[in-house]
Amino acid sequence: SIHPGSAKGKMVNALHLAMEFDALLPRYETPACTEGYEGFFHLDSLTGEVDRAESHYLIRDHDMAGFEKRKETVLWAAGVLNEKYGPGTVSAQVTDRYYNMKEKIDPALIEAAKAAMEKVGITPFVAPIRGGTDGANLSFMGLPCPNLCAGGHNFHSRYEFVPTQSMERIADFAEQLVCGFAKD
Repeated sequence: SIHPGSAKGKMVNALHLAMEFDALLPRYETPACTEGYEGFFHLDSLTGEVDRAESHYLIRDHDMAGFEKRKETVLWAAGVLNEKYGPGTVSAQVTDRYYNMKEKIDPALIEAAKAAMEKVGITPFVAPIRGGTDGANLSFMGLPCPNLCAGGHNFHSRYEFVPTQSMERIADFAEQLVCGFAKD
């Protein structure tokens, strides 16, 4: 930071750098522009002032090769800005927090869950979970945990809710699922 009166040729505004960094990422690979099994970059938070800014992104992909490529893209963007503004101007740290659990979940678990749903009158609907989950972490720790429905609506919004009737149906489903495994 420097006084605006003498900033010409000297000031590097960290907030502008954060926006420039974001502009280097694929514009249409965000949660708002993707669906299903398409991966994305999600700007989760941005804070800062003229002399310091910090951006946090969630990177998701349903395929390990795509996930690795997305991480490389983040590091590439930081490198572009460091070439433009000087080494050390931008730092990027990539920390793995979630992996796609698909490679850890036995398809028989999904089939058992679908069968249990049908037995209690719930029509199974299989869709990708486009965020990180505790189940993903547990699956990679050796406890397979497919994401099962909870009966909720409007997840992660201020209007998130679960109707009582849905909770009752999900409890019936869970009981059927456990009983089905106990018989096997």
